[in-house]
Amino acid sequence: MRVTLFALSTCPYCRMTKKFLDETGVEYELTEVDSLEGEEKESAVAEVKRLSGGTSFPVVVVNDEVIVGFNKKRIKELLLP
Repeated sequence: MRVTLFALSTCPYCRMTKKFLDETGVEYELTEVDSLEGEEKESAVAEVKRLSGGTSFPVVVVNDEVIVGFNKKRIKELLLP
């Protein structure tokens, strides 16, 4: 299972998502978009737009499923089948 989280360091919903993922014990790749600079930041923003159709955060990707926002129920369904 591959889990990726695109977040902002200042976003309360992003912090709740990180906390939930940490509590489930699942390994995930974290990208705090607002902590990046230059081309790296542009690339991350472009990826968020491609995945979600916008720039809302957090964006969680579980395998090929994209979840925009903190949707604990849906994340749990995908992580703990």
